[in-house]
Amino acid sequence: MRVYPIIVLLFTLLPLLSYAQPIDSLLAVLDTARNERKVKTLNELFRAHITVDPVTAIGYAKEALNLGTQIKDKRGMAAAYNNIGVAYRNQGALDKALEFYINSLKIYDSLSNKEGIASSKNNISNIYSMKGDFKQALKYLDESNRILLELDDQEKLIGSFNNLGILSNNLELYDDALNYFRQSYELSEKRGRPYADPLSNTGNVFFRQNNYQRAIEYYQKALELERITNDRLAILNTLSNIGIAFTKAGQPEPALRFLKEAESLAREMNVNTEVPEILKNSSYNYYRQGKLKDAYEVMLKYDSAREKVYGEESSRRIAQMEMALELSDKEREYESLKKTAELKTLQLRNSRLFIVAIILGVILIVGIINYFFTDKLREIFKRR
Repeated sequence: MRVYPIIVLLFTLLPLLSYAQPIDSLLAVLDTARNERKVKTLNELFRAHITVDPVTAIGYAKEALNLGTQIKDKRGMAAAYNNIGVAYRNQGALDKALEFYINSLKIYDSLSNKEGIASSKNNISNIYSMKGDFKQALKYLDESNRILLELDDQEKLIGSFNNLGILSNNLELYDDALNYFRQSYELSEKRGRPYADPLSNTGNVFFRQNNYQRAIEYYQKALELERITNDRLAILNTLSNIGIAFTKAGQPEPALRFLKEAESLAREMNVNTEVPEILKNSSYNYYRQGKLKDAYEVMLKYDSAREKVYGEESSRRIAQMEMALELSDKEREYESLKKTAELKTLQLRNSRLFIVAIILGVILIVGIINYFFTDKLREIFKRR
């Protein structure tokens, strides 16, 4: 069974209600903004849209990156790279997300921007954690934590504690994980903005310990906060988690209720990667209720959804392989042309040497003949 961890990306640490400017205000600024201010506004529009309209959000981030590149606004470019990485991460394209996070880190590093470096390293750590490379995840997270402690950035330490909890949970250090999640939530509560992610992740710890009722308890607390902030992506994850937890607890009726809501939201948001697991659990719950026809029909939908997701992924991988092969062919062609050019150069050089040798040979022969006849003429003149 898959349970969805809530991984904190440091720039989205606070709920949407905390944004200084609403979307309408940002759009009004965008109409007159120029240069760096426009890049900044586009990046802020990404953040305002990412959890409610991911497609529109990534459009703003790409526009910010293009404009930032044109006007050489490095700070704006770094933020845009990070934002696009977030969008890829949300869609499950982890390698692409990592690529954009690393580009963001390089720029922040060149600017000696510690806050940006800490955020980028945190996000890179999350990707490695999701890929199961916990050693690399811990390396980047430790580096990020050291910088945040140096900066005494309380808000981002909320996310840092949360991520340490996720990593500890992955390493089956459950007591440590619960402690980190508790610190994260308490710090957010202390700052007057209770944060849902540590609650949801606490539910994940209990889920892994097969304590499904405690898991559901924390998931539902998280869901209440997510509905207040209308964080639709987090709502989707938590609905799925609750449905799966009820499934594992052997309670098919409430499980189906949450799974249906999760499926509807996933399709509405076009988050296709989440649909197969939701359908698989739904089918199992129908089976548990003895509704074999419904179970069979949903399983057919599961097969179709799974083929769509993995078929698209397969197509992407094939395209990447074809591109790699094409580049490899181009490299081989270049090497072949290079060797041909070198061979022709060598042949030309040899031809020139051959011609020079012939000329020198002719000169030598002429010289010998000339010497011979000169010597003969001397002898003839002496006799006379």
